[in-house]
Amino acid sequence: MNIENIISTAAGRQTVDTLFINGKVINVFTGEILEQSVAVKDGYICGFGDYDALDVVDVQGMYAAPGFMDAHVHIESSMVTPAQFSKGVLPCGTTTVIADPHEIANVLGIEGIEYMMKSADTQSMNILFALPSCVPATDMETSGAHLDAGTIAPLLKRDRIVALAEMMNYPGVIFTDPDVMAKLKAARNAGKTVDGHAPGLSGKELYAYASAGIFSDHECTTAPEALEKMRLGIHIMVREGTCARNLDALLPAISDHTWQQMMWCTDDRHPEDILTHGHVDYIIRKAIGAGVDPVRAIQMGTINCARYFGIKNAGAIAPGRRADMVLFRDILNPVIEKVFVKGVLVAENGQLSSIHTQAQPHIQARAQVPSLEIPETMKTPETMNFDPDAVDFSILCISDNQTPARAQLDYQTQSPQARVRVIQVMPDQVVTEEVIMDAREEDGELVSDVERDMLKIAVIERYSGKTGMTTGFVTGLGLSKGAIASSVAHDSHNIIVAGAEDADMLEAVKAVKQMKGGFAVVCDREVLAALPLPAAGLMSHDSLQNVNASMNSVVKAAQSLGSILSDPFMTLGFLALPVIPKLKITDRGLVDVEKFTIVRLFV
Repeated sequence: MNIENIISTAAGRQTVDTLFINGKVINVFTGEILEQSVAVKDGYICGFGDYDALDVVDVQGMYAAPGFMDAHVHIESSMVTPAQFSKGVLPCGTTTVIADPHEIANVLGIEGIEYMMKSADTQSMNILFALPSCVPATDMETSGAHLDAGTIAPLLKRDRIVALAEMMNYPGVIFTDPDVMAKLKAARNAGKTVDGHAPGLSGKELYAYASAGIFSDHECTTAPEALEKMRLGIHIMVREGTCARNLDALLPAISDHTWQQMMWCTDDRHPEDILTHGHVDYIIRKAIGAGVDPVRAIQMGTINCARYFGIKNAGAIAPGRRADMVLFRDILNPVIEKVFVKGVLVAENGQLSSIHTQAQPHIQARAQVPSLEIPETMKTPETMNFDPDAVDFSILCISDNQTPARAQLDYQTQSPQARVRVIQVMPDQVVTEEVIMDAREEDGELVSDVERDMLKIAVIERYSGKTGMTTGFVTGLGLSKGAIASSVAHDSHNIIVAGAEDADMLEAVKAVKQMKGGFAVVCDREVLAALPLPAAGLMSHDSLQNVNASMNSVVKAAQSLGSILSDPFMTLGFLALPVIPKLKITDRGLVDVEKFTIVRLFV
C-alpha cells in the first residue's frame, strides 16, 4: 500500500483506478445503508462520491458489503490446499480468513506452517494466520511434531500471523504449565491476541482461563455458556461447520447488548457444504432467516472479526481498507453475485472470473492482486511410517487394552461378561459421551457386535515407525458390516479405523497407507471407495469440486454399510481429539477428557 498515493487520490489530486457507482453501501461502523459511489486506488478504498476514474463500474442498485471474514478455520479440513480452498470460497464472498494451520503443524511442524504461509502469498484471498498453540494438543497422543514456546515465539513477529490460535490445553492454563505460560507471554509480548478453546468450562476454572488473557471461544454449544463467557469479556465465535453446527443453539445469545462481541466462523467445513450451501455467506443467510437483523449479521461477519484481531485494512468499506467487496440484490437473502478483491472482480455468480486468465492484465497490475495459480506441489516427508503387518486389533477378554502385551492368558478366570467403556457418537457434534456396555466375546476375544451398533475402533501411530496403537469400542457410527479408515484424525492425525470385522479394518488401513493418506471404505476385504490425500495425509492438490465428488463416493460407500451419519468421516476424525469431552481414543489409550487422563477399557 502506497499511502501517499492513497492520500493524494482521496484528496482529488490523482485519478482513481475504479469508481463503483449506483450502489447501496452497507456501512458496518454505523449500521447505515448509504447510496454512494466508492473510489478505489491501488486496490484500496480512498473515498466516496464523485472522482475522475479510469474505469467506472455500475453496481445497478445492488447492495455492497465488505468481503466476508471467517474468524477461525482450518483450511486442511476442506481437504484441499490453500490455492484450491481460495478458488472454492472466494465465489461465496469470503475474502479474508483467519486460518489455524494446526492440522498440518501436528504432522510436519514448522515446515507445515511455512508451506501454508508461502501458499497464502500467492492467493487473491487475504489469508491470515493464528499460530498453533498446542502441538501436540496433549501428551496423551503421538504427533509428528512438538512445538514449544521457544519454537513458535519467532513466528509471532510475522505480520501475517495475527493471533496465537486456540489454546486447547485449558488444564495447562488453569494449573499454570510453564510452557503454556511461556506461549501466552510470547503472544502478549508480540502484541497478538490469544484465541480460546474451552468447551463447557465454567465458574472458577473459566475465571482462571480468562485471567490468562484468552479472549475468544468457538466451542460454545448453548446460549447460557456463551453468555457466561461474554460476561468475562470473551468474544464468541459462533461456529457453523460440517460436524459442529452451533448457530441455532446460540441464536438466543445474540442481542442488542451482545452482538458486537460475537462473530462467525466455520472451523471445519467439508467441500460438500461449501459447494452446496456456501461458506460465511451461508451463516449470514441462516442467521437472517432466523431473525437476526441483516446489517447486524453482516457486521458479525466483517467488522467484528476485524476489530477482534486488530485488522486495520479489511472488514469495512472505508478509506485505507482493502477494496474487498461483495455485491448482492436482496438484503434479506444475500446471495453473492459479484466478489471484488482489491477492487478487482474475482468471482461472479458462483464462478471465478476471467481475471485469473489474465483477461484484464491492466486492472490486475494496478490492483496488485496475486493470481490463483497453484503453487509448486508440496513435497512432504514420508509420514506413513507404520507397519500394517504389525497391526493387531484383537482384544483379549481379560487383558486391559492399554497394556502392550497380548499374552495368551486363561480368559475363563474372568467374569463371563466383560464390561467396557464405549465411545458414544453424538450426531453433528464433536462432543461424545461415555457408555458402559457388555462386550460380545468369541473364543476368548472381544469382537464387534453390529446388532447393538458396538464396533471396534482403533488409532495407529503413523510417525515413528513403532506402530503403537489402541483398540476400543464405539457406538453410533452405525456400520452393519465392513470398515472405514482415515489419516485425518484430529489433532495428531494418526490412522483411525472403525469397523465390524478385523480383516476389513486391516484392509482399510492398508489402503490408507498405500495412498499416502486419505479415506478408505472396505467390505469383504475389497476397497469400495477411496479419497487420496497425499499432502501430509490431509489435503489434495485437486480442485474442491473433484475432491467433493470423491468425498461423496466414500460417504455413500460408508452409508451403504449402514451408517446413518451425514458425514461419517468427519465424525470419525474427531473421535481421536482428546480435548473435547467426553471419551476419546488416541494411539496411547482411551482418554477421559473431563478428567484429562487415560482410562482403562475394562470397567
